[in-house]
Amino acid sequence: MTKTGTLVMSTIDLSFHHAAAGVVTAILEKHGVHVIEHRAPHEEAFHLLADGTADMLCSAWLPGSHGIYFDPLAHQFENLSVLYSPYALWGVPDYVPPDAVSTVADLKKPEVVARMRKHIQGIGPGAGISRFSREILALYDLNALGYTFSNGALDECVSAFEDAVSKREWAVVPPWQPQYLLFQTKIRELAEPHGLLRGKDEATLILRKSRLNDLPADAIAELRETSLGDAEVTQLDHLISREGVTPTRAGRDYLSRHGKL
Repeated sequence: MTKTGTLVMSTIDLSFHHAAAGVVTAILEKHGVHVIEHRAPHEEAFHLLADGTADMLCSAWLPGSHGIYFDPLAHQFENLSVLYSPYALWGVPDYVPPDAVSTVADLKKPEVVARMRKHIQGIGPGAGISRFSREILALYDLNALGYTFSNGALDECVSAFEDAVSKREWAVVPPWQPQYLLFQTKIRELAEPHGLLRGKDEATLILRKSRLNDLPADAIAELRETSLGDAEVTQLDHLISREGVTPTRAGRDYLSRHGKL
């Protein structure tokens, strides 16, 4: 491949991953690299790295959420940069009184059980928050109190929570930072002292080591220096998910706003 060739990038198929990938794509294209993006669910996105289809992934949440998929491949890849610092959470609408519900354990209080929606709508089964949520239900024995968790599309997760909010009902949502739902919706995080939500990860841009010398040095240098932050990714995610801006356009706008175009 020439120094201004093509790179295949694997992106986990959720809107905030699209947002970060839009910035990465804009940087690479600025340096003359054509990006072919494959979007796929969590496990499949990493499989595209394992089978050689893709040489870059934007981005691996390490070590907690995606280490289970990436660790067996890690020796083949270079960690270029940490784009933001994501974490999974369980939360409730801010109108739920903190003295009633401030921890996951509070969901077991009889008066809370009587008011709380019992169904917790999640996203795909490969997401860290989905695995963690099932662990929480098991450890706290919430199923015995009628709580359930189900996997689904991101839109289903968001819609279920927004429906509860529109009715001022008490409900649990299992989101993550960064996520467009948090751009204009007030969600109060619940404490979970057993560490089942794994704390903060590093959203890491990874590139196959064998491709490092194929790309323009300036492109690699700029990618290594790129750090978006949770707030920026949340804003980009909002633009894409709520305002219809394409990820590539959002990425170029980000570079323009920061004087990098």
